Amino acid sequence: MNLDVAVLRFAGVVVLASAILAIYVHPYWIGLTIFAGLNMIQASFTGFCPAAVIFRKLGVAPGNAFR
Repeated sequence: MNLDVAVLRFAGVVVLASAILAIYVHPYWIGLTIFAGLNMIQASFTGFCPAAVIFRKLGVAPGNAFR
């Protein structure tokens, strides 16, 4: 698994988990979905993603999308 796959998989898990939490726990969890979406948009423009930094430090193989 490379860095790009790890970041996309993590983003998907965050979005799905926050949607489930918003349905079953409290509607304010939708804020996490909004945060994840905004972070994905800014990463598409800048190439910077905080999750990519963390995964890189954990030793995930480099990918092509994130610097």
